[in-house]
Amino acid sequence: MNMANEKIELKDVLNFFEYEKVRAEMRGRVIDLKRVRRVPVGEHLSFVFENRDTVLFQIQEMCRVERITDDARVQDEIDVYNALLPAPGELSATLFIEITDKDQIQAVLDRFIGIDARGIDAGGIDVGPTVWIQVGRDFALPGEFEAGHSDEEKGKLSAVHFVRFAFPPDAIRAFASSPVHLVVDHPAVRARVELPAETKTQLLQDLRG
Repeated sequence: MNMANEKIELKDVLNFFEYEKVRAEMRGRVIDLKRVRRVPVGEHLSFVFENRDTVLFQIQEMCRVERITDDARVQDEIDVYNALLPAPGELSATLFIEITDKDQIQAVLDRFIGIDARGIDAGGIDVGPTVWIQVGRDFALPGEFEAGHSDEEKGKLSAVHFVRFAFPPDAIRAFASSPVHLVVDHPAVRARVELPAETKTQLLQDLRG
């Protein structure tokens, strides 16, 4: 496992006062990184592919906002956010349902119910994932969503989801030389977005971790 995939430990997290000294530089660097690693799909969806730098920044910011200084509580945050790191042969993304009009929040979220589930047709037949990465013609890697961010029976859906894509070795090799698309097939949005070269380069580092 290389540094890009290595789990974050307590020693990696700066204390509150030391973080304040470097926050502006770190924040600017991670904003630039997220710009490359962000893939918008349609009007409301945005996938941000996480790596060690983005996750460490989230931990530092959470400790700062919550004024967390106790080692045990910092470790709790580390344990939560480490789950976002991709393992070698994986990509891991945070999916945001972005809604700028406050009056439309519930209406838009209602439209995206089922985004984190496999597609089911009118006859109750499983027709496959709603989100996947297409590598060339040969590989379609389905997104596996973290549970607990929706309740279809109650019609509730979070605006933030975590999704992983597992790649077999042949798909990783093809990733470097083939067109790669992020695909969403859901009643609220049906779109296919090709990853820019800069984004592919970043994500290939994750896959080779």
